This record gives sequence, C-alpha cells and structure tokens, in this order.
Amino acid sequence: MTPAILSQRDTRWTSLYVLCIGMLMIVLDITVANVALPSIQRDLGFSQSGLAWVINAYLIAFAGLLLLSGRLGDLFGGKRVFLIGLGLFTGSSLLCGMAWSAPVLVAARFAQGVGGAMASAVILAMIVTAFPQAGERARAIGVFSFTASAGGSVGLLLGGTITQTLGWHWAFLVNVPIGIITIALGRRFIVAPAGIGWCNGADVIGALTITASLMLGVYAVVQVPIAGIASPAILICGALSLVLFAAFLARQLSARNPLVPLRLFRSRNVAGANAIEMLLSAGLFGFFFLDALLLRRTLSYSPLETGLAFLPLTITSGALSLGWAERLVTTFGGRRVLLAGNVLAFAGLLALTLAPSNASYLASTFPAMVLVGVGMGAAFPPLMMFAMSGTTEADAGVASGVLATSSEVGGAVGLAVLATIASIGGFHAAFAAATACVAIAIVIAAGVLERDHALGVVDDERGNEPKSA
Repeated sequence: MTPAILSQRDTRWTSLYVLCIGMLMIVLDITVANVALPSIQRDLGFSQSGLAWVINAYLIAFAGLLLLSGRLGDLFGGKRVFLIGLGLFTGSSLLCGMAWSAPVLVAARFAQGVGGAMASAVILAMIVTAFPQAGERARAIGVFSFTASAGGSVGLLLGGTITQTLGWHWAFLVNVPIGIITIALGRRFIVAPAGIGWCNGADVIGALTITASLMLGVYAVVQVPIAGIASPAILICGALSLVLFAAFLARQLSARNPLVPLRLFRSRNVAGANAIEMLLSAGLFGFFFLDALLLRRTLSYSPLETGLAFLPLTITSGALSLGWAERLVTTFGGRRVLLAGNVLAFAGLLALTLAPSNASYLASTFPAMVLVGVGMGAAFPPLMMFAMSGTTEADAGVASGVLATSSEVGGAVGLAVLATIASIGGFHAAFAAATACVAIAIVIAAGVLERDHALGVVDDERGNEPKSA
C-alpha cells in the first residue's frame, strides 16, 4: 500500500469518527433533554402542557427539515451543510443552557432542531460515498449505526449524571466545547464530494410543501397524548399535512429537478428499508420511553439508575455494530442478518410484554435489553445499506434524508400511539403494540427486500460474490 493510499484511508476513517461525534451530540441531546425535564419545569415555571414543547419544538423542526437538509447536502456539498448545521446546533445549545425563561428555551430548542436536522441528514450520505468498497462500507456503517442506536441509552446515563450533579443547564452547555472542537476537526478532516449546484436540483416549491407537511404532521402527532386524537386542532393539522403531502408528490412527478426523485422508491430495497426503519423506530422509540418510565414508576429508579439499567442494551448493540457487522454481513448476507436482528428484537419485546407486572429487573427488563440490543446491533447496519443501495453522489444526500425522516416520523408516531395505549390499557398493551411493529418489519424484510447481490454493497473488498441469502 502506497503512502498516498494509506493517507487517504486514514483521512476517511478520521472523517468518519468526526461525523459520528457530531451525530452522537445530536442523539445524546434528545435523551438528555428528556431526563432534565423535571428540573427545567421547576426552574423556569413551565406548565405541564407547556413542558412538552421543550421536546416538541425540537422534534417538529428536526423531523420537518430532514428531507430538505438531505437535498441541500446534494446541492451544496454534505460537508458544508454538516458544518453549518453543527454550528447552529452548538450556538443554540449555548442559548438553551443560558435560557432565562420558558419562551427562550422553546425558541432555542427549535433552533437546535434546525441545526440537528442539517447536520444529521447528510452524515450517512457522506459515509456511503467515502467508503465505496463493500467491506469498508459495512465496517463504517457499523460504527455509525452504533452511534445512532446506542446514543439514546448512553444519554439516559449521561443525562441523569449531569442533571443530578451539575444542573440541567449543563445538559445543554456540555455541547458547546464538544461542538466547537468537532467543527474544527470537521473543517480539517471530513472527506465529502462537492455539491451538484443549485441550478441542478433546486425545487423551492417542493421544499416548502414537504417541510410544511412534515411539520404539521409531526405537530398533530405529538399533540395527541396532550389534547386527544379528536381535538379540532389536531384534525385540521393532520388533514392539512395530508393535503400538502399529496401536493408534494404531484410536484415531484412534474418538477424538472424534484426535491426527492421518486425513482428512488422504484427500488424494492430502498422502499422496503424505509418502511422497516419506520416500523422499527415506532416500536423501539416507544420501548425506550416506556421502559424508562416503567423503571422509574415500578422500581423507583433514579435517572442515574435508569441509565445504568440500559447499559446491557448499549454494550450488546455496540459489540454487534462495531465488532461483527462487517463479518456477519459478508458471511451470511445482509438480508439474513437483518432478519435475524429483527427476530431477536421481536423476542426481547415479546418477553417484556409477557413478563409479570411485579417482575424484577433481572427477570424481565435485563433479558429484554440484551435481546433488543443484539437485534439492533445486527439489524441496523444492513438496513442502512439497503436504504442507500443504488444511490449516486447526486442523490445520496436526499436518500439519507429520507431514511432519517422515516426514522423520526416513525418514532414520533410510535411514541404518541404507544404512550396513548399505555395510558388506556397499561404498559403491557403498549409493549404488545411495539412488538407488533417489529413483527410487521420482519414480514417486509422477508417479502420485499431483494437478494443481497442486488445491493452491490456486500461483496467483499476483493470483489468476491457474497453468500446468497
């Protein structure tokens, strides 16, 4: 290997680690903010309904702008959009930490959501284009997958520790030095192609339409547990969201440079992977929230103890994503690994559904954590590869944004629905609904996704054909 090739490889891997640090900041912030809510309410005088907007303001901006941000990455370059988004996220984190009133914090959280969407939407696209060889790509996506999936449980531990020892302000302020360092490293090391240019892909009408549709839709969803599904405001916003989404699809069929080329969804792999991502997010986001709530209420765990209780999931997920993702995919094929991971996650959720209400942590939650962690660690790397299969540099950003949007919308809908089910029928009914989401994902993975050689991403670096799935 020549020094030039070695230098390029080292730069690409350094670029990956910088991107993952940025992603980790964003994922951690979502969970840390949830843990800090009681302290925020006490200090800033939020009402119970107003407190929800500390989360909802972020989520509406984040989910609403992912598609647009992914396309901006294609137009202007992923590196530029990532750094601008991370800068906005870091600056608004400072404002969150210094917030002196409830309206200021909500506004700062909305700005955080904008920055988080810009930064996170383009990361997977930059990874895919930086690692074209299948073996390296699987390894790189494994690192990213671990960052994205395990960050939530790490955030529970970190959020509990920071809130109890330093106060809720530092839950946001800790992002500032990390963000500044990450931006400096990103300017130096991130490897990404230049964008295709504004004239080759600008669809302003489509961008405004889908952004408004997603924001209204997410607003309607997150308000369901607060106002009820029959609320006039929710019904109106939901209907407007659907109308705007239909208008967006019509626009994409006629626009010369559509925001989202609908040809992407002609691929069974891309369409199927996004459907699976939405279902898994719905089930697993709800699992995180409900299980944390169950530990707090039933076992009287503190925020720190709740974070520690999620460590088995983090450790097992990390072991699969970081240590075995590449080997499993290249040995058994992406579809088999994805199916096996989904089955394990299903088994974990089913075990929690069937566990007695008075069961101890070791008897019920711990086995579920291990099974779900192993399942996530196995499933998410090949799932991302399926979602990005067949994309080019010109549309990798929007494909990445579509996947991120599927995750966020699925998570928001799942959380709202499962929280409502839990309030009506109890935790076991909600866990059963989460289990059903994963079961449907298994059916789609088995019946929709194509054979692995159609991916073009699981051949090893020597060009050998993968074992069929």
